[in-house]
Amino acid sequence: MAPSGRGPRERMVFSAAQLIRRDGVGATGMREVAAHARAPRGSLQHYFPGGKEQLVNEALAWAGRYAADRVTRFLAALPEPTPSALFGEMVRQWTDEYESAGFAGGCPVAAATVDCAESVETTREAASAAFAAWNGAVADALTGMGVPPERSTPLATLMIGALEGAILIARAERDVRALTGAVRELGPLLDAAVSRED
Repeated sequence: MAPSGRGPRERMVFSAAQLIRRDGVGATGMREVAAHARAPRGSLQHYFPGGKEQLVNEALAWAGRYAADRVTRFLAALPEPTPSALFGEMVRQWTDEYESAGFAGGCPVAAATVDCAESVETTREAASAAFAAWNGAVADALTGMGVPPERSTPLATLMIGALEGAILIARAERDVRALTGAVRELGPLLDAAVSRED
């Protein structure tokens, strides 16, 4: 996820997403973002004249694009693309992180939704758009694997919802059990949605 070779603006957006996923919106300050990004504090006002709200919203947009791009990369790496294999890769990203680095981080979009959905309308909209980008990528992947289009979007929502819930439980329990269980239990349902035409 490192934004190597990026300018200060891109680094600050990336850093905001990383800090939000760890600490939430309320505990993520502009100074912390600048320090994390190794950017001059004075550049915050230059790049984000809308202040913290603008920075948070751009971090969520980045997170939505990142999640959607990951779906494409996961698919390309699968020797035999199936809905369950895609979901397994989506989950594996988190189990790998938690087993190697601990349970400090979650999804920045989920964190911002919890913190701001009722208080900051533009951030709620940014979170909704981020989820829509991710959901659209998963739905397109499912359709490409033979899931009927009318089922692809609801199944993509189910996959993302199951993953987000399992992330929360894993962080609370400090255990990946919920994540691995979601793959095991949801995989057959996802694969059964593929249309088998003779």
